[in-house]
Amino acid sequence: MSLAAFLSRRVVTPDGIKPAAVLVEDGRILDIVPPNQLPTQISVKDFGEAAILPGLVDSHVHINEPGRTEWEGFRTATGAAAAGGYTLLVDMPLNCLPATTTVRTLEAKRKAASGQCHVDWMAWGGVVSDNQEHIEGLAAAGVPGFKCFLIHPGIDGFTMVNERELRAALPHVARTGLPLLVHAELPGPVDAATRRLAGADWSKYATYLESRPDEAELSAIQLMISLCREYHFRLHIVHLATSQALGMLRAAKSEGLPVSVETCPHYLHLSSDKIPDGQTLFKCAPPIRSRENCENLWQGLREGVIDLVATDHSPCPPEMKRLGERNFQTAWGGISSLSLALPVMWTEAVARGFTLSDIARWMAEGPARLAGCETSKGRIAKGFDADFVVFDPEAEFIATEEHLYYRHRVSPYLGEKLRGEVKATYLRGSCVFGDAQFPGDPSGRELRR
Repeated sequence: MSLAAFLSRRVVTPDGIKPAAVLVEDGRILDIVPPNQLPTQISVKDFGEAAILPGLVDSHVHINEPGRTEWEGFRTATGAAAAGGYTLLVDMPLNCLPATTTVRTLEAKRKAASGQCHVDWMAWGGVVSDNQEHIEGLAAAGVPGFKCFLIHPGIDGFTMVNERELRAALPHVARTGLPLLVHAELPGPVDAATRRLAGADWSKYATYLESRPDEAELSAIQLMISLCREYHFRLHIVHLATSQALGMLRAAKSEGLPVSVETCPHYLHLSSDKIPDGQTLFKCAPPIRSRENCENLWQGLREGVIDLVATDHSPCPPEMKRLGERNFQTAWGGISSLSLALPVMWTEAVARGFTLSDIARWMAEGPARLAGCETSKGRIAKGFDADFVVFDPEAEFIATEEHLYYRHRVSPYLGEKLRGEVKATYLRGSCVFGDAQFPGDPSGRELRR
């Protein structure tokens, strides 16, 4: 690819937001120069006042292929990602059939993804009750890390792990040097709360919220910090929903333990007081908690206790949301947000005085670091892949189905007025989304650690 320049009055670089031209050659960023130092005789795309951010990285996505392509799939998930400004997805090991818990099943996923992806992708390996001997093999085969559940994941085929099984797996995880991503809820507090609610009205969101108490998260995080101290592995807490854990996480980081934390757009935008009864589109686990809790999570981001924001895009066929039954107990838990995560986050961030540099840190640089690709993804910097999103931070729009792009166009965000619009997404210098179209053949690749 010949030399090209991408120009904007607002380029979001590690050194701040500034007028600049991003010079791109052969899919990589050659340099970032002031606009008046553009080389002559060069193809220039001028985006004016629209900002250029690094391509976003989503380290928590359920693509569900192979085996459950009717839930999502590589083609639709990566298309929705491109439309949302993402240039790299890291797929979770469950919900596909078979789950990604051995090298053989990782190869099945690679075969399923071939030729389908609009953006780049990676795959987490799974840690389940009985695959300890496969952990180091998965690392050697290129996964960037591992995911486990401390509670039933809502699906068969990917088993949760108890403390004894964790202790069998952790020496292997520690030897790889890769992070273990943990769904941190313990079953004890959830089971006890659910028993107490046996005769409750499950069409009420308050019932569901009560069934997944903060204590489930707190006890799980406490256990994992203690094991991290003992086994010296890299611990990552996924989708933190309770702000009550921020104190112990802050203390663990101050102690020097290798702990990182994510939360999700839905925990930072929605609150339990705004969720109508029967609206099972809002069900996820851990649950969306109070408005005060939401504000405290924002404070955790501000202080750096929370390192990054990932979507936990967890789609399913609409009938699994049981919208007709209005039953929070039986509905599938998961919120799809790949196409809207950036405007949802920007709507909230700008209202609190954050900048596009903060968005880039939380949604590009942080997830790239977790996935081990921070030397090529997540920043607009010399030598990095020329992945970026052209974003109009002033635009406002009402979220409709046309904005969604993933397979099943349902969302709790429909009808909301959001701020900030993705105009185009570039992968290695080539446009993969623009004008509501996906130009060219899918050019996404798998990155291997």
